[in-house]
Amino acid sequence: MNDEPLTEKWAPSEWGKDDKAGSVNRTTAAMVLKAIKLVKQGKVATLGKVYQSDMPMFGVRSWKLTIPGLPSSGPVPFGPRELVGNDEVVTSEIGQVGTQFDGPGHIGVRTSKGDFFYNGRMLAEVAGPYGVGPLGVEHVAQIGFVCRGVLLNAAAYRGMEQLPIPAPPPNKGDPGIITGEDIQAMVKRQGIEPIGEGDCVFLYTGHGNIWHPTKWDTFDAAEKKRRVAAFNKGEPGFGTSACKYLASRKIILTGGDSWAVEAVAPTFGGETPQPFECHLELMPKRGIWNLENLDLSKLVADNVSEFLFAWSPLKMKGATGSPGNPIALY
Repeated sequence: MNDEPLTEKWAPSEWGKDDKAGSVNRTTAAMVLKAIKLVKQGKVATLGKVYQSDMPMFGVRSWKLTIPGLPSSGPVPFGPRELVGNDEVVTSEIGQVGTQFDGPGHIGVRTSKGDFFYNGRMLAEVAGPYGVGPLGVEHVAQIGFVCRGVLLNAAAYRGMEQLPIPAPPPNKGDPGIITGEDIQAMVKRQGIEPIGEGDCVFLYTGHGNIWHPTKWDTFDAAEKKRRVAAFNKGEPGFGTSACKYLASRKIILTGGDSWAVEAVAPTFGGETPQPFECHLELMPKRGIWNLENLDLSKLVADNVSEFLFAWSPLKMKGATGSPGNPIALY
């Protein structure tokens, strides 16, 4: 049992006991108008990766697409111009595979009073087999994300093509862990304004290139299997100190080119022995959400540090997360 959420009073949130959306509430019209000014070249980068059955996935998750009938519309065409059509059936944990958004119902803490989720909602009281009720992702989607996007290029900062998977803790100074001090140094190195309220912050580590955004289908089955194992073994990313620093700056979203965005050693610990500690510090505690498995390669190639970020989760009632293809404009 961990009663920190109760003793430290993680709830109610700063937006009130009835809030269901979290930090995206910080977004104001002034912030949106300021972010729009970051579009200077008229360029667009889509940040989602391709969903397919052989992509890397956490644990035993799966994704499968089938076309029911060819054509799906059946043997008799429609009308004198002989229209036919196809549908698809996707069988998957749709919100937690591939490019994925972690919403309010994804991460909680087991306390003496039950499983605590964002804004003090106890899972057994609000959720059921057909959805997580007030923790559903549709409440975040009602607002959506339009913000200043900040890309922190940790690979360039470390002078590497790809950061290594960190060693198990204690691991102070491990190059695979990005600390709060590292974030401030990257901001200074990249010559951008400090991270501030309402920002969406993205981390490029190079780890996502194992699941290569353009070359994946050129690999044979054996090479894909090797890469899936390497991708899932662990990952470089934000350490706990980085996530606490970002929270202090009142950001609304973290994201990155890896499957958790935070540092994960092969033993699942990161900067501390607690697995996925950034998830705990940001989501149930502060309502700051997370976007994983992004393709940041075009932004890196164009040396982009700031951009207009626009995206919303799908309005899936009661879902814990969402797939998607976010947009960066610069």
